[in-house]
Amino acid sequence: MTIRRLWPQSLVGQVILLVALALFVAQAINFGLLLRERNRLTLTGQTAPLAYRVVTALDQRADRTPERATARDGRPDRRQTRAARFLSTQPTLGGKPRPDVADRARNMLADMGLTVRQVIAAEDSRVMPLRRWERLRLRQGEAPDDRRVGRLQLAVEYDAGRWLLVEGRIGSRPPRFGGWLAGQTLILYIIVLAPLLWIGRRLARPLRQLTASAQQFARTGAADPVDERGPGDVRDLTMAFNAMRARIIAMLDEKDRMLGAIGHDLRTPLASLRVRTESVEDDAERARMSDTIEEMNRMLEDILSLARAGRSAESPQKVDLSALADAVVEDFIELGSPVTLADSARAVALVRPQQIRRALRNLIENAIVYGDRAHVSVAHEPGQVRITVADEGPGIAQDRMAEMLEPFTRLEGSRNRETGGAGLGLALVRAIMTEHHGELRLANRAEGGLEASLVLPA
Repeated sequence: MTIRRLWPQSLVGQVILLVALALFVAQAINFGLLLRERNRLTLTGQTAPLAYRVVTALDQRADRTPERATARDGRPDRRQTRAARFLSTQPTLGGKPRPDVADRARNMLADMGLTVRQVIAAEDSRVMPLRRWERLRLRQGEAPDDRRVGRLQLAVEYDAGRWLLVEGRIGSRPPRFGGWLAGQTLILYIIVLAPLLWIGRRLARPLRQLTASAQQFARTGAADPVDERGPGDVRDLTMAFNAMRARIIAMLDEKDRMLGAIGHDLRTPLASLRVRTESVEDDAERARMSDTIEEMNRMLEDILSLARAGRSAESPQKVDLSALADAVVEDFIELGSPVTLADSARAVALVRPQQIRRALRNLIENAIVYGDRAHVSVAHEPGQVRITVADEGPGIAQDRMAEMLEPFTRLEGSRNRETGGAGLGLALVRAIMTEHHGELRLANRAEGGLEASLVLPA
């Protein structure tokens, strides 16, 4: 889950992250190869002076034994004691064994045409004697430096029972290429990622406009055209989107004009029928005809409202939903309908008030028709406002909850207005909630009846 949170969601971010990871892996491999080569060069640098000392000492020896290797004045040969020592027994080397140095020295001696019987190497540290210039500095009052340095000893058995011991200094500082490699990586990131970031922003700008236009179209049913710029394939995509947008808007406009014409053409004969019903002498028959005409009017309004869902001309505004619910409930109470409203605190949301009134009226009418009574309440919850309409009816079977939100679906099969309408009420409410980025929720109450809730973002 943590990796998914850190992973960028945008295409440009993912591309840049993948390139950065690839550069990191490449630099890690480069670092490993450089470290290996550095170690090889360090090993060669430590071993080569000792190998050359061995060759020089063996070339300069005069076939003498260690006991006879003294100067004429009886003192030891200074060149022998400092550069190399010939021994008749295998020396004991203290410190850390260095088999890598021994192998490297054997190979270097073989490359120089010298075959030896055995090579031993060890590393330790000791206090080195002062050099001439260091003694001069010490006489001038300067503090001596730490004389403990690394020492590498190499023992070579060049003949049976004959050994040559040489030694030399080795550096104690770690390799200094870490900072150089970090700087190289930073420069590489700048050279590669900076142009990639510029290209990504150039690519992402029209894509963001395309996304914003599509979201705007989903909210309002209309959208501004997208600027046709960027790389060639992005421009082709933008041109195709603009063409599709124009065709869809033209189709929706044509649909609205057609619905308006249908509504006008149907209302005219319905108004004529309403006038003619006034001439009917039978009161019962006249009432039935008026109810039928009113039902046709309501059905026509529901169909037109459902068809125009998503392209409302009403602009959103901040509304106190508690006050709106109180006004709707008051209208029903004045008509003698059994509707109650629970006391609730102020709950403000950005909505289209006429549409919310229509949705709430539909839920209250359904509650009265199918559940005898309607109990309305408004609750302000974290991040949302919930308007609930509960009834005292039989409820809805759980397997038919989703089906009841489809147009022209009713629990009771007839189209009699006394037992319900044409089955468009809940479908229209769901369309209104979708336009408000809200939700219509249906649930059966534990004490009996159905609870329908309008959930709106606060």
